Amino acid sequence: MVKVAVLVSGGGTNLQALIDAQAAGKLGCGQISLVVSSNSKAYALTRAENAGIPSAVVRRKDFASGEEYDLALAQTLKDNGIQLVVLAGFLSILGPKFIEAYRDRIINIHPSLIPSFCGDGFYGLRVHEAALEKGVKVTGATVHFVNEICDGGEIILQKAVYVEEGDTPEILQRRVMEQAEWELLPKATAMICEKIANKK
Repeated sequence: MVKVAVLVSGGGTNLQALIDAQAAGKLGCGQISLVVSSNSKAYALTRAENAGIPSAVVRRKDFASGEEYDLALAQTLKDNGIQLVVLAGFLSILGPKFIEAYRDRIINIHPSLIPSFCGDGFYGLRVHEAALEKGVKVTGATVHFVNEICDGGEIILQKAVYVEEGDTPEILQRRVMEQAEWELLPKATAMICEKIANKK
């Protein structure tokens, strides 16, 4: 099995999609072995507990510098034998030290069709607000590798979602999650775990 860590900061809906996929046997050789939150009050931690998955809290504000935070986070994952890192609504920025430690083994889900509505400042509802302001007819979600450029890593999977008349940012956010994010993230996780397993 390939040991997967899911990094979270909030409610953990994408984490739940991964947990459900694992329960249904859809994560292939991947196994969610650890959930790490940057926020001690994140509901995602409750989801992990309910699923019997070990969790840890590593908060940015507990460290003097971003570099120290990166090293502590990387050490937490190494201590648990983690081979793939999945960002599922993780709001702390990962620095070069962490990215180097897990090069080509960190994936992220972003709620737009990259390269649209991505990069610094585009997260959560802001992405959907920007899409509606622009008047796009199609949006979606992207799973990509994480590198030093925000939302700049190689694209793994994308899925389009139609914008409908009367959409609010909240309604659009929900539809993108249900129709794209919750499907793509488990699929991409299984794909990358398979690649890691075959490299052993």
